Amino acid sequence: MAAAAASLAGETGNVILDEYLTFTLGDEEYGVDILKVQEIRGYDSVTRLPDSPPWIKGVINLRGTIVPVVDLRIRFRLGQPVYDAFTVMIILNVSSRVIGMVVDAVSDVTQLDPATVRPSPDLGAGMDSRFIAGMGTVEERMLILLDIERLMLSPEMALVDQDD
Repeated sequence: MAAAAASLAGETGNVILDEYLTFTLGDEEYGVDILKVQEIRGYDSVTRLPDSPPWIKGVINLRGTIVPVVDLRIRFRLGQPVYDAFTVMIILNVSSRVIGMVVDAVSDVTQLDPATVRPSPDLGAGMDSRFIAGMGTVEERMLILLDIERLMLSPEMALVDQDD
């Protein structure tokens, strides 16, 4: 499982814990492998690209690199996004590509024992769970762990050519 493959030295006894950057979209909390995160920035204006899918907010110039920016609230159909002082852009390194991801807020870095991560539930055709690496529990909260590489490189995202 992808969640177990990203083990990072954060040892407690003999258990190696995985680390995730956690963030919110609406009322839900998500996590991405901390090793995929390059930096966290406040939300800035983006340059909109013509004829792009609604979840592609546009591009930014990040120290000379043109970075596509995706709004996950729009991509996951979680209602109309609100851009305020808490809105954050997470800059990711995904398969040697730099991609920005807009989220409502960043929480913290959370460590999970890979043995406690459960597979995503099978809800049939009503939900696309291909991009969920698993479900983690932090205290009383459920954490949706994203397979961010599979999500960002999927054909539906329109971020890479099919020939790449």
